[in-house]
Amino acid sequence: MGKYLHVASLGLQSTLVYRANFFFRALFALVPLTAMLLLWRAVFEGRDGAPLGGFTLDQMVTYYLIVMVVDALTAVTEDDWQIAADIKDGRISQFLLKPVDYLTYRFCLFGAGRVMYTLSAALPVAAYLLWQRAHLSAPPDAAAGAAFAVSVLLALALQFLIAYTMALLAFWVLEVATFIFIQFALEYIASGQLFPLDLLPPAVQRVLELTPYPYLMFFPVSVYLGRISGDALWRGLAIQAAWVALAYLLARLVWSRGIRKYSAAGG
Repeated sequence: MGKYLHVASLGLQSTLVYRANFFFRALFALVPLTAMLLLWRAVFEGRDGAPLGGFTLDQMVTYYLIVMVVDALTAVTEDDWQIAADIKDGRISQFLLKPVDYLTYRFCLFGAGRVMYTLSAALPVAAYLLWQRAHLSAPPDAAAGAAFAVSVLLALALQFLIAYTMALLAFWVLEVATFIFIQFALEYIASGQLFPLDLLPPAVQRVLELTPYPYLMFFPVSVYLGRISGDALWRGLAIQAAWVALAYLLARLVWSRGIRKYSAAGG
């Protein structure tokens, strides 16, 4: 573990250089969020405050605010591009000759980047939450808060593993940008980041439940809001953990197949 702790330390040091970039990225990400909240306020005013999809105005605002927090904690930024570049440019060779597991190595760097981004974004995010405190709701109880924390950790692992596996397509194709953009667009909608999945037709919801995407954003936020509890909560956490395990096995499988296709020349 010592070498991976050293990797995480180096990752913190390297991302520390971009702390100002992280701060302004988090700051300006609040602009589209504000526009979205204004839109929903107008929608609820047109309904005279009547619930929509089981959401009140305060619950809808809280939903988007917690989405912002979960995204800051779990989002993959440049890691998939860096993995693809390592493969494309031949830098992956050094990891094949040393006792370093590449997946663990990349996860340490990803974790370090998330820690630094979270610290850099803490001030603007906290100020925004304070500004919206009149509409911000707390979890219904301590159990929901604890389940939310566990769900966020599982979402972080799942987010990274999906991005990691997608980047490994660089073993077979010269440019993975198209696949990454398709994945990002699908995730943005199917994870509930754009709007709560409860607003979709039931048939579409059932189809999405067969994919890992709702467990990246929608499920953790629903746990926070107390919309999922009891047996449904435990079942949801079990399914989320199962998706993490499946994503891990798929990442290992794609890596082992990709290494067979990999070749590098020069020094």
